Amino acid sequence: QVQLVESGGGLVQAGGSLRLSCVASGRTVSSFAMGWYRQTPGKEREFVAAINWSGEHTIYADSVKARFTISRDNANAESTVYLQMNSLKPEDTAVYYCVAGVPPDYDYWGQGTQVTVSS
Repeated sequence: QVQLVESGGGLVQAGGSLRLSCVASGRTVSSFAMGWYRQTPGKEREFVAAINWSGEHTIYADSVKARFTISRDNANAESTVYLQMNSLKPEDTAVYYCVAGVPPDYDYWGQGTQVTVSS
């Protein structure tokens, strides 16, 4: 079983930065791709970014490219994935979910962390 625990959300002004973290535990987690999705009320979940098991390959949604950076650390039975978010915009406001598994059907989801960007 894989468990994901996110942290780092909060309130920030437009143009500011936040860094989200997600600690994934489980004996196979280092072999999984990991990533982030986000969701706002009334809308479908939206892909944000993903990174492969080794950290060598990343992919981003067009809406966050050049502003967000995903990275990861693998250590023992845990993997931590980060999402550095710069130049934040009000439209980035959402609940951000950490995911792990085999893309595109990620099997494991975190509980979500709220990011609010004020104008």
